[in-house]
Amino acid sequence: MGSSVETLEFQAETRQLLRLVIHSIYSNKDIFLRELISNASDALDKLRLESLTDPDLGVDTSDLHIVLETDPDARTLTVRDNGIGMSRDDLVELIGTIAKSGTAGLLEKIKDADDPAAAQNLIGQFGVGFYSAFMVADRVTLRTRRAGGEEGTRWESDGEGTYEIEAVDGLPVGTSVTLHLKPADGEDGLADYLAEWKIRQIVKQYSDFIRWPIRMAVERADGDDATTSEVETLNSMKAIWARPRSEVTEAEYNEFYKQISHDWQDPAETIHMKAEGNFEYEALLFVPSQAPFDLYSRESKRGVQLYVKRVFIMDDCEALMPNYLRFVKGVVDAHDLSLNISREILQHDRQIRSVRRRLVKKVLGALKGVRNDDSGRYAELWSQYGRVLKEGLLEDTDNTEALLELVSADSTHDKGTTTTLREYVERMQDGQDTIYYLTGENRTTVENSPHMEAFAAKGYEVLILTDPVDEVWTDRVPAFDGHRLQSIAKGQVDLGGPTGEDEDAESGARRDEEFAALLPWLTTALSDEVKEVRLSSRLTTSAACVVGDAQDMTPTLEKMYRAMGQEMPPVKRILELNPTHPLITALRTAHGANADDVALKEIAELVYGSALLAEGGDLPDPARL
Repeated sequence: MGSSVETLEFQAETRQLLRLVIHSIYSNKDIFLRELISNASDALDKLRLESLTDPDLGVDTSDLHIVLETDPDARTLTVRDNGIGMSRDDLVELIGTIAKSGTAGLLEKIKDADDPAAAQNLIGQFGVGFYSAFMVADRVTLRTRRAGGEEGTRWESDGEGTYEIEAVDGLPVGTSVTLHLKPADGEDGLADYLAEWKIRQIVKQYSDFIRWPIRMAVERADGDDATTSEVETLNSMKAIWARPRSEVTEAEYNEFYKQISHDWQDPAETIHMKAEGNFEYEALLFVPSQAPFDLYSRESKRGVQLYVKRVFIMDDCEALMPNYLRFVKGVVDAHDLSLNISREILQHDRQIRSVRRRLVKKVLGALKGVRNDDSGRYAELWSQYGRVLKEGLLEDTDNTEALLELVSADSTHDKGTTTTLREYVERMQDGQDTIYYLTGENRTTVENSPHMEAFAAKGYEVLILTDPVDEVWTDRVPAFDGHRLQSIAKGQVDLGGPTGEDEDAESGARRDEEFAALLPWLTTALSDEVKEVRLSSRLTTSAACVVGDAQDMTPTLEKMYRAMGQEMPPVKRILELNPTHPLITALRTAHGANADDVALKEIAELVYGSALLAEGGDLPDPARL
């Protein structure tokens, strides 16, 4: 025993922090063991580094490890390491006070916060790991000796405002933290932290990939109603993301993917990356072969786990991956974050945003690589994730071009395969500068739409878009590679004359004169349904079709909003007529002979209703038709 026991008071800010940690901050008390193991791991790292730079340190680094010890009779749990250790001054500075600028102001904000969640957001800005021990312990005893020092130190406190400190002889190099545990209390979230299964569970969840062995003596029955004690390593220490890619086999990647995703299939794509510099991290990401069943559920979780120096921090880290890449599984291990960082702080962290940008580019680049190298495999991936990737065109303007390169769609070019926008552009006709598309419920409806007639007659390829999200992103994205995207069911389409054939100015003027009386009459007769009736250049065989203005909302999108409970004002569309169709020419002749004939109004309704039906639309009054 060294000098006499000295009783000191915690710094005022430290007392406030202790109260917050014990009573307010953490909803999951299990993390105390994660924090203590992480501190021990840091101490081992520091000893290893210092032994390399200081040959005179005189320590044995051949078996650096962490030991967990339980004593059921005394109700104590001890976390012991043979790391760098601490001197008396280290203890007073690191544990008795909070030597951090701005701490008093931060604690003032925490004190003013009304709810624990707000307090946790603030406190996550600096480490408070050691203090979490007081959530589960009435008293904490710490014994330590710094490497290179002769004298050890004992520190003890009940977390109420004071602590005892004394010099102790005969301690080994390293640190032991002994927790005098509170009784288990399920209602208060206090588990039995002496139970072997509970300790295993916490280590497996939070500290499995710590690089140093975490050992514990466990009791084993020997078959004769007697037990023997054996030391077992609880963690795997196999953080394959920290190994060079050249040293990891495909089988190891696949096994790790199955472990973190609970999937039985191998991943479709593996992305292993490492970043060095101001903010170091490793990432190991996977694209599953099959979409998860809850991909389109509101409760769907994102699949990227966050680690800090191999210590598990959180599942489903939203700050690391955008919503449209929620199917990506994997881990990101950052070296320079606090263990206590909250989800809210992550969302606003500049370095995390930079990591996210790079991860997104890596994932999109990997998918593009599959598209370029193996079109069959890419078609499978697109069938699984195409709809959700197109959500990115609404959310991620920074990567619009990269996402457009991935878009794959049915088209009139080949019924048996999909096409990319790049392939469409390469097949465009001479003089064509527009990418044409048509949205609808299914391929059959779109192919049989009257809007297709002139395009088919003149050999123009049209993209067939049948996902609900297609109704939205095509309005948000103006062009691809300098080529405008245009719906053939919206706006004016110039393919030549009224039936898609080239015509001279004289023929056009004569045709306009022939229909000069009928078109305004029809516009008035159908004013409840349409805002204009005009001649069409997109019809060859049908009598009429219904189109929208270039900026109008499509009927399908209108229905989608209504289904979500958003009442939308009705959008009047435009009725286009085929001036060469016998029904339309007969209607023109009949109108010229007797414009007051009541039957003409009903024929006009039939023309409009038939056009609606032909595009798969809903009739306002089917019985009347």
